[in-house]
Amino acid sequence: MQIQDLPYPDPGVPDASSGPRFLRWLFRNQLGGQLKSLAWGLLHFTAVCGLPFCVGLAVQAVVDRSGSRLALAGGLMALCAAGIALGETFLHRAAVTNWITAAARVQQLLARKTAQLGSALTRRVAAGEVVAVSTGDVEKIGWFVEALSRFTAAALTVVLVCVGLTVYQPALGIVVAVGVPVLALAVLPLLPRATRRADHQREKAGRATELASDTVAGLRVLRGIGGEELFLERYRRASQEVRHAAVRSARMWSLISAIQVLMPGLLMIAVVWYGVHLASEGRITVGELVTVYSSVMLLTYPLRHFEEIAMAYSFSRPSAKRAARVLSLERATDTEGSREAVVPSGDLYDPATGLLAPAGRFTAVVCGDPDAAGLLAERLGGHPAEQGTSVLLGGVPLDDLPLSSARTAVLVQDKDPVLLSGSLRELLDVPASGEVNADEALAAAQCGDVLDSLAQGSLDAEDPLDARITERGRSLSGGQRQRLALARSLITDPEVLVLDEPTSAVDSHTEARIAAGVRSLRADRTTVVFTSSPLLLDHADRVVLVHDGEVVAVGKHREMVHNEPRYRAVVTRETDDEAVLREADEHQEHPEHTRETATVSGPAARGVREEIEETA
Repeated sequence: MQIQDLPYPDPGVPDASSGPRFLRWLFRNQLGGQLKSLAWGLLHFTAVCGLPFCVGLAVQAVVDRSGSRLALAGGLMALCAAGIALGETFLHRAAVTNWITAAARVQQLLARKTAQLGSALTRRVAAGEVVAVSTGDVEKIGWFVEALSRFTAAALTVVLVCVGLTVYQPALGIVVAVGVPVLALAVLPLLPRATRRADHQREKAGRATELASDTVAGLRVLRGIGGEELFLERYRRASQEVRHAAVRSARMWSLISAIQVLMPGLLMIAVVWYGVHLASEGRITVGELVTVYSSVMLLTYPLRHFEEIAMAYSFSRPSAKRAARVLSLERATDTEGSREAVVPSGDLYDPATGLLAPAGRFTAVVCGDPDAAGLLAERLGGHPAEQGTSVLLGGVPLDDLPLSSARTAVLVQDKDPVLLSGSLRELLDVPASGEVNADEALAAAQCGDVLDSLAQGSLDAEDPLDARITERGRSLSGGQRQRLALARSLITDPEVLVLDEPTSAVDSHTEARIAAGVRSLRADRTTVVFTSSPLLLDHADRVVLVHDGEVVAVGKHREMVHNEPRYRAVVTRETDDEAVLREADEHQEHPEHTRETATVSGPAARGVREEIEETA
């Protein structure tokens, strides 16, 4: 296991049933690195704790005026110093490697899960929690994984020193052997409370992060309605709650640290008092007293790792729990697929709704419910939110294909596409068939003014494609972001392109040109557009009306406007009162219609119906 091996070709399948099990899974997958860290830790700690024996031997040699034993003590001290230096160096390297490896593995797992779930992730987990898991939580998990081997080395060293002191000087060694476990276990009663306070702090921090993320995402809207001060005050309160929780947690950990300092001090006082008493009686030598005293003093160093592992576990446990919750999420369908990795072609058909998009045609879909349209768009792309009948492409169920093949065959652009920071060239550098170049896609998406705007904002970029795009494209308007996202989708040139409201933030003149450009560029490809815009609907080869989860009408836009009331109500935004008035006008123009044609209802329509009846 080396850092240069990252990222791993396959980070593995984690045990995400719980936070502790996920930590154990990480530890097992880094067993080689953990054993290496344990070995270097034992060398380092035993060399540190071996110094007191060398010092005691040297003091006794001076008392006995023995030059040979003094030389031996000097040689042993040099050997311990070399062990300390060597062990500390490679222990640090191994520990950092374990930390980075664990953090990188968790990040790979989170990235893979995000890619598998797609847009379904943010519907099932809050965005703030995803941010917290992928940033701060990853570091805390890595901290615990690497600290575990160092703690094990420290614990084994403490046991070895206690055994050695007991053999070397039984009278004082027994005192140390009894006192050291008391030191190690003294803070155990405080750990549950410290862990609860740490969990409370993490919960408050996660809520503050989520609130900050939502506020930043909607800042433009908040400014438009004058609500930024309201949300700023909410964030101030959330931030203060995090601060108070952090202070309460820090108080408990400072108390634990104080106990870790106080208890060894009391043990040293007891050892010195009892040792002086034994030395005065001649039962131990001065060198033995110095050895035991120095050993107890240096034992505080490995004992500090008991506090560190307690802190690391209390901080990493909620982090591992959150990571396991995200990693345990599954798609509604199998991600591996039971068929070979092929990209089918042909008609796109959804048995659940009866929606058919013929191959090579421009199909527009009208839904009265925007949320239902988004879910249907995801179903067509092979990302169903729940189990159900699979969508067919050329007769092949998308759910039976590997996830990569399904996404290659059908690309879904949702109504709120994300632009990553970087240059425009990097934004458009996506997997593509090679049949559509960047200039053609940008022209079809009517991005000319967007290129001019980016060029003016990046004076150091000679080519507009080298202009920088800020995070999530916040420096661009909503319509500009939509058009760049559309151009990115057009470059991929998939077998089937599904667009969900691709021009909702674009003016009507630009929308008409986009409709013509997309139709021309996708002339021989299957394109499905979810929209209620008459400009896009008028360019479609066929229009499908989906009502209450099933197809209720199919035809051309102009025909359906006149013949299908439900379609007309969605496309023209016709209200009930307007429908009644229109029917009244049609009845007056065509008196042969009987009063049964007035089928409207509601208080607002009764007066008009009475007028129709009187006229008849």
